[in-house]
Amino acid sequence: VQLQASGGGLAQSGGSLRLSCAASGLSLYYYATAWFRQAPGKGREGIICISSYGGTTYYADSVKGRFTIITDRTKNVVYLQMNSLKPEDTAVYYCATDPSHVGPDICGALGINGEYTNWGQGTQVTVSS
Repeated sequence: VQLQASGGGLAQSGGSLRLSCAASGLSLYYYATAWFRQAPGKGREGIICISSYGGTTYYADSVKGRFTIITDRTKNVVYLQMNSLKPEDTAVYYCATDPSHVGPDICGALGINGEYTNWGQGTQVTVSS
C-alpha cells in the first residue's frame, strides 16, 4: 500500500487549497481515510476522518465548517478541500488509511486521532497573513 499526498503550497489568509491523497495497493473507498497535520513545534493533530463506503465523517473543531473531505472512487483519490484558510493552518499535512479500519461509522470508533498503518509522505501548507 502506498499513499501519495500532494497539492500543498502557499496560500493567503482566507484563500483555498485542495490536497490530494492518491492510493495504490488498496481502494480507499473500503477503509477509513484520515487527514492529519503537524505544525512546527507541535504534535500531530487529526483533522478529518471519513469512514468506509462514504460513511460518516468527523471533523476536528479547528477545521469544521472550513475543510471538506471528498472521495473519488474512480481515481482512488481522497481530496481535502481547505477553504477560509488561516495562518494557524500552516503545517505539514498527511493522509492515512488502514485496511483494518472498516465500517460505515468506523471513524466514530477510532476518534479523530486514530492509529493508522499506512501514511502518505506529507505535503507542506503555508498560509500567510
